[in-house]
Order: sequence, then structure tokens, then C-alpha cells
Amino acid sequence: MKRYILGTILGLLLLSGTALAGVIKIGALVSITGPTSFLGQPEKNTLEMLVNQVNKNGGINGNKIKLIIYDTKGQPGSTVILARKLIYSDRVLAIIGPTRSGSTLAIIPLIQRARIPLISMASSYKITTPVKKWVFKTAPSDSLAVERLYGYMKNHRIKSIAILTAETGFGESGKEELEKLAGKYGIRILDKETFGATDTNMTPQLIKIKNTKDVQAIVCWGTNPGPASVAKEVKELRIKIPLFMSHGVASKRFIQLAGKAANYIILPAGKLLVANQLPKTDSQRPVLLKYTKEYEKLYGPVSTFGGHAYDAFEMLMKVIKKGAKTKAQIRDGLEKINNFIGITGIFTYSKKNHAGLDPSDFCIVEIVNGNWKLIEY
Repeated sequence: MKRYILGTILGLLLLSGTALAGVIKIGALVSITGPTSFLGQPEKNTLEMLVNQVNKNGGINGNKIKLIIYDTKGQPGSTVILARKLIYSDRVLAIIGPTRSGSTLAIIPLIQRARIPLISMASSYKITTPVKKWVFKTAPSDSLAVERLYGYMKNHRIKSIAILTAETGFGESGKEELEKLAGKYGIRILDKETFGATDTNMTPQLIKIKNTKDVQAIVCWGTNPGPASVAKEVKELRIKIPLFMSHGVASKRFIQLAGKAANYIILPAGKLLVANQLPKTDSQRPVLLKYTKEYEKLYGPVSTFGGHAYDAFEMLMKVIKKGAKTKAQIRDGLEKINNFIGITGIFTYSKKNHAGLDPSDFCIVEIVNGNWKLIEY
């Protein structure tokens, strides 16, 4: 009889989304392998590093963190299957991820039905616009990156551009924002070209752009390997028009792939890449430098994408430390996050805002001789 009663209590706790004493189970959906592994690997590394730190220091309120990570390989279909596994088999309290925008959008209906908090590490504004009750994100929205980039262009009297965007969730969302916000900054888009997610030859598109009259700059919006190919081909075709990139290439991997062709490319990026160049008065600087030191000791150069994982995990732990024990309590706690100083920026969530950032969380950087240079703060 006692065994029956204990089993019933255990079942009720699991169904209600309450953490069992001694362990807090958190799920993560990350592109560890596949074409976007350069995004997912630093996210995985960061999550494992932080979990080890927390558990080594006694856990949260005496409870150890159990992190269950699944490799989505960047595929939306696989991500849905793995999300179901985390929710219904592993019975986690919250999920961090996925890495990619398309994968995140694919699981949102499931997340909403299951009533489990999700902190995505992807950037598409569609993830949190309109607001979904159970969905938050840490990667800055592409709209913020576009605003920061267009602001720089306006300051430098660039008024007519061509855009070259990837046929992916990230690229298509970026294209929408580039088109929507151009008028606000007095910018005309004279040519619009696209490339496939795995394409490595964009010569036809670039020749067309080269021959388009009055184009003052090219904006490429996507994640590797495509943008690296674009950078190389711009040099090979001797295109003198300045090339700008999105925050989707804000990692050393892009510089490695593009080689010398990466030189003098300008892009909006988080402050992590130039942490030691920030003013000492910047409130993020100490957090950025600490994370950089800890990460690089274990894994090598930091990436802004690892920062997305850091922010998701730390905000989740902050809420749990304050006493949140159920999925609903965690969700409510996340929505009350205010002025959280993270790696990606300073987050403030609310009932009307589950993205938490603004354009000031970006800076403008230039790639010079294989390194990042802060050119606009």
C-alpha cells in the first residue's frame, strides 16, 4: 500500500512539473554536429561548463543540476522528436535551445501545448513576435542587428545597397527586416539576391550585383558556409563595393573559412568579441572577461553563440534559485527578469517582451588581420 501511495505521489509530481528533491533536470537542444556545429558546439561547451561549476559548488538550493543535451544536427524534424523526448520521457523542467531559428519555430506549437518554458538560442524575431506565453530567447533579434547596421550606414552616408540572403529561417527573417527597416534609415535596396543553405558558389548573384548601378554596399545575411564563400568570391571578382555581414558570422569559424577575404568586413556583433576593447565603465565588461577566461581555459576562443547559452542557463538558474520549482513558476519568473547583465546584452523581459534586448546591445566590429576590432560602440 505504501509503495502504491509513493508511486502515486511521484506520478503527480512529474505531471505537475515539479522538480524532485536532490535533482533539477534541464533539457537542451543543440546543433552539435552538422553544418551549424560551429554554432552549437560552443553552446554545448558553455552549458556543460556552467553545470559543472554549479554542481561543484553544491548545486542550486541544495539540488544538483542534471543537464540532458540532445544533438539536433540543425534539422527541424529531428528537433521536434527530441523535444518530445525531453518533455514526455525525460520530464525536464525547462528547455534551452534550439540553436537554429527554423528548428525553434518548428517546436513552438509543441512547447505551447506542453506548457514548458523554452529559452531559445536562435535569433528570428518570429520566435517571440508575437509573444508566445512559454517561449523566450537570448539571441538578439535580427531586427535589432539590422537597426544597428543601418544606423552605421546612415552615419557613413550609405544610401543604396544590394542584399544577398540565405534561404534559411535566419536568412529569410533577416531579409524581411532588411526590407522593412530600410525606409526608416533612408536606404534603398537596389537588388535582392538569395542563396541556398548549402550553396558555396554565389558568382552569378554577385556578378548581377556588381553590374547594378549605384550600389554602394552589399549586405550578406546568413550563417556559414555561405557567407564565407561570398567573402572569397567578392575578392575573386574584384568587387570594390564594401561587404557587410550579419551577426550570424560573429565567430572565429567565419574568419577561418573566409581567410584573408574576411579582412575589413564590417558587421553588427555582441560585445563579447571585443570585451577587452570596451570602456572600463561598461557594466558588461567584467562578466564578458570572466566568461572569456573560463571558457578559453577549457575550449579555446569564445564565440557569441556560446554567450547565448550562458545567458539562457544563468537566467534559468537565477529564477530557480529564487524558489521556482514548477514549470509555471519558472515561466513566471523568467517574465520578471529585469536588468540581467549577460553575455549577449542586458536583458529585461516582460509580458509584452520575451526577447529582452535592444539595438544598444550590439556594437559594430571590423575584421582586421584575423581579429575583431571595435569601430563603433
